[in-house]
Amino acid sequence: MYLTKEVKESIFEKHGKGKNDTGTSEGQIALFTHRINHLTEHLKRNRKDFNTERSLVMMVGKRRRLLDYLKKSEINRYRAIILELGIRK
Repeated sequence: MYLTKEVKESIFEKHGKGKNDTGTSEGQIALFTHRINHLTEHLKRNRKDFNTERSLVMMVGKRRRLLDYLKKSEINRYRAIILELGIRK
């Protein structure tokens, strides 16, 4: 499986406040970005997998809502996470 406990902990440790702090917006956005990148690669190989395509679109929407919240509440944290993850605006 591509998303093990260790991978999640490293994502939250790098982008959140700690490896057990899974609730920060930055940590959630980083996790969604990791999952989105994985699903994008999967869809490049399996073009007719429409269930995965739907899941990808829903996940991008969730990440977008989190980014909008972060942009509205704390613009500096928003700008930092955008640069760090390389997400387009």
